[in-house]
Amino acid sequence: MMAARKSGATTLRGSKRARQITVAVLETLSGELGPSEAAQSLRISLSRYYQLETRALLGMLTAVEPRSKGPQKTPQRELEALRAEKTKLEKDLRRHQALLRAAQRSVGLSPAGRKTASLKGRVRKRRGSRGQTVLQTLRADAEAPEDGGSDGGTKRHEDAGGESRSQSGGA
Repeated sequence: MMAARKSGATTLRGSKRARQITVAVLETLSGELGPSEAAQSLRISLSRYYQLETRALLGMLTAVEPRSKGPQKTPQRELEALRAEKTKLEKDLRRHQALLRAAQRSVGLSPAGRKTASLKGRVRKRRGSRGQTVLQTLRADAEAPEDGGSDGGTKRHEDAGGESRSQSGGA
């Protein structure tokens, strides 16, 4: 046999003063007491009694309103939802910034946030790595005919950009 679930007046919780006010309001609403008698029994003014009665009725109305199904909105859940949305938006922002940079590179534009150093109208060529420079120098030396220094001690080297440059043999 199942134990009977407690309900009703025995499960109501609250302070002694809150119970006294509730009893006085219910007695007044049922007609057992008048408002002035209830105020006197609570040792409060009549206007204060009416304030408490109004609060009690508003609380009762709020308590019997239909509740929404599903999880209730709490500040903690709302905060978690906002944090998740913020993370998602930051991820989308990084993705769109990467797409913008890729599009700018594909059409040859420099990124908007960076300013290139002014070279007085000259375009600065980008150098390759040291390994590429050395490799190109060795290839050029291996392919060059050995004619005994007819260029006056000047050797021609190709840099990483494919351009040749002169290098003097003297110190």
